[in-house]
Amino acid sequence: MAAYLTHQQKVMRLYKRALRHLESWCIYRDRYRFFACLLRARFDEHKNEKDMMKATKLLRAAEEELWENQHPQPYIFPDSPEGLAYERHDCYKAPEWVLNLWHPSEKAMYPDYFAKREQWKKLRMESWEKEVQQLQEETLADGLTTEALPPARKEGHLPPLWWHYVTRPRELPY
Repeated sequence: MAAYLTHQQKVMRLYKRALRHLESWCIYRDRYRFFACLLRARFDEHKNEKDMMKATKLLRAAEEELWENQHPQPYIFPDSPEGLAYERHDCYKAPEWVLNLWHPSEKAMYPDYFAKREQWKKLRMESWEKEVQQLQEETLADGLTTEALPPARKEGHLPPLWWHYVTRPRELPY
């Protein structure tokens, strides 16, 4: 179930979207700063509005204005989901089990990490049965409703499948 956004959250998200579209329209930094200050002044005019009916109408009018004036080709960050470099480095992410194939001389270069990794592996073997049992207890008869994993339910217990978070690869290879 999705949470409802407050009016303040809606206004702040609208302001951020408006600034992002302004970046697409203004390529020169000084021009962008000028129009960003004007945009902030427009938002500040109504920041102390007490009448929620009027505030809601202002928000709706501002969203419509943004929709009408949006850039036809907005700037998209390269690493964002529609950017050209999205998930570019996923091919460099090696699975965790590859570290088992390292030669002992290679492991000796990172003694702290591999000592901690051995502790994690031992803890994983000890906690696996509890994790599976918790997942089975919390899974409904008709299956999972979301992909979210449940948190640890008792003090000192680990959440199910914690191993994948502890050993995940770095986001960027450099």
